[in-house]
Parts: sequence; structure tokens; C-alpha cells
Amino acid sequence: MVTTPTLQARATLSADYSAPGPDSGALATPNGPVNGRTGPFRGQVVPGFSGVVANGDGTFWAMPDNGFGSKANSADFLLRVYEVAPDFETGRRGGGSGTIDVERFISLRDPDHKIKTKIVNEDTTDRLLTGADFDIESIVRQPDGTFWIGEEFGPYLLHVSKSGKLLSAPVPFVGGKSPDNPTLAAGETPAIGSSRGFEAMAGSKDGRYLYPILEGALNADADKRRRLVYEFDTKKQRYTGTTWAYETDTDANFVGDAHLVGPKKLVVLERDNFDGAQAVTKRVYDVDLNRRENGFARKRLKVDLLQIANPERIGTTTSPGAYGVGANFSFAFQSTETVVPLSGGRYLFANDNNYPGNAARYPGRPDDTEMIIVGFPKVRTDAPANRLIGHRGASGYRPEHTLASYELAIRQCADYIEPDVVPTKDGKLVARHEPNITDTTDVSTHPEFADRKTTKTIDGSTQTGWFTEDFTLAELRTLRTKERLPQLRTDNTAFDGLYPIPTLDEVFDLALHSRTCAGKPVGVAPETKHPTYFASIGLPTDAALLKELKAHGWTKKSDPVVIQSFETTNLKSLAKKSRLPLIQLVDCSGAPYDLKAAGEATTYADLVTPAGLRGIKRYADQVALCKDRMIPRDADGRLLAPTTAISDAHRVGLRVTGWTFRRENQFLPLQFRSSTVAAEVGDLDGEINAFLDAGMDDFFTDNPDVGQEARS
Repeated sequence: MVTTPTLQARATLSADYSAPGPDSGALATPNGPVNGRTGPFRGQVVPGFSGVVANGDGTFWAMPDNGFGSKANSADFLLRVYEVAPDFETGRRGGGSGTIDVERFISLRDPDHKIKTKIVNEDTTDRLLTGADFDIESIVRQPDGTFWIGEEFGPYLLHVSKSGKLLSAPVPFVGGKSPDNPTLAAGETPAIGSSRGFEAMAGSKDGRYLYPILEGALNADADKRRRLVYEFDTKKQRYTGTTWAYETDTDANFVGDAHLVGPKKLVVLERDNFDGAQAVTKRVYDVDLNRRENGFARKRLKVDLLQIANPERIGTTTSPGAYGVGANFSFAFQSTETVVPLSGGRYLFANDNNYPGNAARYPGRPDDTEMIIVGFPKVRTDAPANRLIGHRGASGYRPEHTLASYELAIRQCADYIEPDVVPTKDGKLVARHEPNITDTTDVSTHPEFADRKTTKTIDGSTQTGWFTEDFTLAELRTLRTKERLPQLRTDNTAFDGLYPIPTLDEVFDLALHSRTCAGKPVGVAPETKHPTYFASIGLPTDAALLKELKAHGWTKKSDPVVIQSFETTNLKSLAKKSRLPLIQLVDCSGAPYDLKAAGEATTYADLVTPAGLRGIKRYADQVALCKDRMIPRDADGRLLAPTTAISDAHRVGLRVTGWTFRRENQFLPLQFRSSTVAAEVGDLDGEINAFLDAGMDDFFTDNPDVGQEARS
């Protein structure tokens, strides 16, 4: 039985809804229409929700942020908290209309002059607060009905009454100021970046403590994945000095919201800054502040909001053709910023739609505000016997070796993800197919790196380009990835320029914090690239790889790890140093370079003889064969009869993995091609089944979704 996040209810508020009040957004669209909308807008727009409080009666207090994103354009946006009543669509009889009613609101205001800096409505009686005064993002209700609000301009903590009146002076952040802080002096260095304050804040049930979390890293922190969790004593009105560290999946990610669900236990919503198909991270993690992993609070995936089961097809009628609304539901909004625990183990999620800027559901049309409820029923799922390895992730759909590719592979039911491992100049391990990054990054467009272009000989082959070993990790992180096969996979070029080169640590973390479709831990299959070459230039990778694996808790034969290499010497060495499973890769032609460099005559063909396979068994657990080693093709590309390679490997106790299965006609045997056009999609399902029928155990594929269908 596998816990399956499942959509139970959904309701929407029109993006163009406006509440009573003066017109807003006069400066929201200075360069002309955005998604067909031009400010100023009639009344007060409601640009989604950044924080929500459940009332327990089916209504919610829902808080927008500062309006239009900056101090400069939000002076006409009034800060409010709205009471809303969703009439949830459930997909069943008795379900509602799927709309959200706005019933009333409270206005945040400072009539008692608690704020000592100048505000927009400084000289008015009510002193209504605006989006140029504070960027409110998170909200916690106290037992007495008052609210604590976290904001980002200071960042400050604000304490307001049930009716929205500021009760005390804004509490400044103990760690410093943002660039938007009104008290930042000339020459004073901000401690955090703009809009990186208290996007998330949890509160203890008794109201005594708040746990505000920085959305981004401190400017002075060398580790840009670290997000600090603070403890604030509401009774003493001061920070306690206790902090914890939360680690995001990658340095560019944000902490969007958090709730306390037990003693020092949080649910944390983490997001990236993309939407629609480009989105990678819209995840909620269970976080235990009392448990540490590598110096950070332990986190485990609760729900990936990009993959929610929708058996009732909720939303398919009310939002026909919308992105992410189907049998699989995706909450792929840029600013997914609200998570609220409900009764029965359910959770509510909502989006900030950055009106009129976001258009995830329908390109060119502003996103509505959505509120969804997700439950977690258990569903019977059988784990297939054949292991599916996402080759460089889901590289048939996203640029290879990116977190986007790996994350998609996991959603498409890969059991393992495969990072190829190469080092940087400063000895850090990153995921690239080759050290030559000319064809997989935008390095050629960076004039500052023009002089790094060079010619090298790697494994006897002369190459010209830019190479990872000539860049520090910091330099590599300024590059963006691109599709390696743009003529063949034109759709993938839509993702060019979006994603950085991931570190091996990030790839391993993604696997550690994920689960397969069968509910098991996601495995990793790192391939050591060119070990002889990298050792010869003083950048050996094997020891660093084992260290990274150990840091993630992977040291045993039973752990979900397989280490691969096309060379033999480093695998034999690894077999003496580690109990982790090893895979000997066997190419269709040629010889292991380590043996060739040593003057030995052994070829890959020799390795797949009965004697060669017995030799592999002495140091490796599995053999990964080029497809032609298992089932060769004739001159026209048609599959012939299987060789004895699979049965010979099984006879000596080696598990057999095949590589690489791709859906385009260019890579398929003749009988599985759909046409003579190389880029068109053929019958990959049929090809995989031909090899499974021949006895292949596991397989690498660029298209895990097709692989899942084939092995099922």
C-alpha cells in the first residue's frame, strides 16, 4: 500500500476579482498590457493568497501580499486579510460550484502611530497600511484571535488585532535588514536580499512561540541552500536566540510557507520560481527540527504538488484544457505559497497569482486564485520486478542532467536516477555527461569565459571546447544548461537557459528526499566518467564519490545505489573500498580505456565472453550491456535473434541492465520505427518488451514514462 496524494476539492477566485476600495495597480503595468491586463484596475484587486488561516467552519482568513511586487508600484494597494468561503468542487454528487466567495475583510492599519517611520497614509486618521509600507507574506492566528504577520521589507513581525489594528511597534529582524528596510542607513550593508524575509512562519498551538523562516539565504552565508528558522517568544516580544537550519533542494529555491504540526515538527512548502511545464519544485516536506542530517533539520517528502492524483477529474469541466488539470493534477504556479493542515490529515494549498503576471494554466491569461484540498489515501501498488533507471533523468523531455530532468524522471516512475559524475577545478562533483560542456550549456555565450576554450585529448579522443575541470563550481553555477540534441528534441529547447548545472550533492539530496511510484526510496546510479583521465590531471573522483554517498547514508550493499564505470580498474578498486553494488558498463565496440592505456588487449567483446563475465563477477554485481550486445541488428537496423550474453551473465550470477532506450526513430530498431523521420516517436514500448522477453533485468531509458508502461 502506497500513500498517494489525491485531490479532494478545488475552488477558484477569478483573477480579475476586485474588492471594494480605491483603484489599484496604477504602476503595475508600466510597459503595457501583461497577459491582456493594464492597470490601474477598478477597486482593490486580490492577487492570490500568501497566507491562510483555517477557521474550522469551512471559511478561511486569506491574506494577499503587498500587491504588485515592490514598494515602488504598490502604494495604492491596501493591506488586508479577507475572509473567504470556498464552495469546493469535489467531483462527486453534492459537490459545490468550485468558486470562492469573498465575504468580508479586515484592513491593516496603524491609528495609534506604533510605526515610527513614515508610511504612505501618514497623515490620515486610520493610517491604512499599503504595499509600499510592508510586504506581508505569512500569518499566524493566536488563541486570543489576534494575528502575527511576517513580512519582507524589514523584515518585521507585526502584531495586529482581530480587526487589523497594529497593537505594537513592528519587531525588527534580529539578524539584520533588507535593502527595503526604511531604517537602512547610507552605506549600511543589508543582511538579506530584497524579498527574502519572512515568507513563511509557523506558530505553536498555545501561541507562545513563532517560527519565522527566511525565504532566502543570508547574504553573508557561504551556503546558499541554508534557510534559517528562528524562534520568537510572543510573551516576551523577543527572539529566543535559538535557530535551526533548513536546506533547500537547490540554492535558488524559496521557503514558501510552514506550519507546526507537532513538537518541533513542521510542514514546509518549498518552491522554485518557475511555473507550468518549467516548474521543478513545488514540494511540501515533513521537517523535524530535533533531528539532523548533515547539519540540517531532517526533511522527508510529504507531497509533490506537481503530481497529485485526480481520480474524480476535479476541475476538468470548470477549467477545460488548463495546464495541469487532468487525471494527474499539477499545482504548478510560480508562487505556490500556502499550506494549511486540516482535519483528517488533509492539507489545503493556495497560490499567489502575482496579478496580472502569472499564466500557468492558460498562457496569455492571468491565473485565477486557487484553493485545493489534498488527502493522503493508501493505494495498492505493486513494484515491477524490472528496475527502471532514468538515464540522465528524463532526458527525453528536459535538458539532461538537470534537477528538472531528474525530478521529472521520478514523477514518471523511475526507480533510480543516473547522474554522470565529473569534477570541477576546485574538486567539487557535478552532474554532466562529459567534461566538455560546449553542447550542454550556454558557456559559449559568456565572454568572460572565452579564453577557457581549449583543445584536449580525453581517452585518446581530441576535443575542442570548454571543460568542467577548468572552472570552479562558483563559475559553473553562472552557466545555464541547454538541450544536447536540439535537432532531434526540439521541444526540449523550450527549457534552454533555465536551469543550472546541479551538484552531485543536490542530485543525491533529491533522491534521498523522494519516493518512487511504488513508495520506495529513489535510488541513484552515479557513473564515474573518464576515471583514468581525471586521475591523470590530479582530479580523481572515486574517493570523493564515496564520501558524498556516505554523507547521504549510503554505504551498504542493500542501499539504493549502483556505481557504474566503463573502465575496470576503478571498479576493482571501489570493490575493495566499498560494499555498494557496482555495475560494469560494456560498450558496443572498443575497449575499456584504462586497459588500453595500460597496453592490454582486452576489449569489451572479451568482457562479455563467459570467461570475461566470470572475471566481472569477481568485482561487480551487475553488467550493463549496450543493446547490440544483447540483441544485434542487421544491416537495415532490424533486430536479429538474441545473443547468449544475457544468459551467460545470469549463469555467473550477474544481473543484466540494458542501455539506452529512447523513443525517437533514430535510436529504434527498424521494426519499431514509425517512419523514416529520425525525430519522430516510434514504438519504444515494443522495443523494451523485446529485450525484457530476451531476459534483460533492468534498463536505462530517456523516457521513464514509456518504460513504466512497458514493464507494467
